[in-house]
Amino acid sequence: METNITAEAADSRMRRVAAEVAAKAADAVDKEGRFPTETFDALKRERLLGVMIPPEFGGEGLSVGEVAELCAILGGACGSSALIYAMHNIKVSSFVTHGRDSAWHRDYMRKIAEDQLLIGSATTEYGIGGDLRNSICAVEVQGDRFTLTKEANCISYGLQSDAILVTCRRSPEAASSDQVMVCVRREDCTLDQTTTWDTLGMRGTNSVGFTLKSAGNAAQIFPHPFSEIAAQSMLSMTHILWAGAWYGIAADAVARAQAFVKAAAKKTPGQLPPGALRLAEVVAMLQEMKGCVNARIERYEAVKDDADALSSMSFAADINNLKISASELGMRVVEHALLITGLPGYRNDTPFSVARHMRDILSARIMISNDRILSNTSNLLLAGRFDKSLRS
Repeated sequence: METNITAEAADSRMRRVAAEVAAKAADAVDKEGRFPTETFDALKRERLLGVMIPPEFGGEGLSVGEVAELCAILGGACGSSALIYAMHNIKVSSFVTHGRDSAWHRDYMRKIAEDQLLIGSATTEYGIGGDLRNSICAVEVQGDRFTLTKEANCISYGLQSDAILVTCRRSPEAASSDQVMVCVRREDCTLDQTTTWDTLGMRGTNSVGFTLKSAGNAAQIFPHPFSEIAAQSMLSMTHILWAGAWYGIAADAVARAQAFVKAAAKKTPGQLPPGALRLAEVVAMLQEMKGCVNARIERYEAVKDDADALSSMSFAADINNLKISASELGMRVVEHALLITGLPGYRNDTPFSVARHMRDILSARIMISNDRILSNTSNLLLAGRFDKSLRS
């Protein structure tokens, strides 16, 4: 198998950030419910915010699978940091796949890579919840200028973002599903906070609500309709990179469970310690999760240049199932790690603690609710033919 030297170098830089910065700050980020500033300062120093951007625009051109590995590495150190990093790259992917036809977006890709900008997202809205494919707000264009106002019920790390990709109706007269996406630069918008963020887990993402108001150059509107962006890049990138972050959380929980069983084994030489059988069981679960993620990465890579395949019902159903499977498996893995470690895993102040992991992974099933995704997949299955073959 051919080795990607660029990806290996990025892995090494991410491991340095994870071990030297993110892991040390994770508990404070969690307890204080604050943005992981020190981790993202380190990611910028290591030039890891532009890795998905093609080399001709100043990036490293990493694939979605390679970026998912970076999310996993970071997830093993700090779940909040990994999820923010995943969301940033999901937004960057929209520039990579749907911004090349626009001079403005090509130039902004170069700026993201050069200045290591952090990109946020405003796709949800009061009145529609997590339904990404509908908008209430609309962009208004007059001449070469746009204005928009969005009542966003959730913009993760909005105050820390250098730009925010905002979905909205194409015009005030457009249907709710006739959407575009606008790159709103932070210096061109105001964010008036409308909610707080005091949650069970993923406390560092700062996913609060805002009234977002912006005006700017009409060229900042992506040239492709949001329906294409969502189907051909955003859907796949979201579920794959989120799953990478969740895998990293789950894998670190298993590593802590293994350390706990090893410590117990040293106290009773020649005897199988309690939890050893469950350790074998949870490693098999983690392997299943890994296989699930990698299978979808391979399928995406096989069709990434085929717009029809990416927009097909069978592909959408398969990628939807990744989100369901990865979120469910991740939770089961961390839960088993907790059963293995017992009270030391339940406590926050031991080296075997998986308490933060448990709270963070619980968010996986409600970040775009699994029920909503199952409902969408059900509609796809009713309209299409079920594939019974073993081959991918």
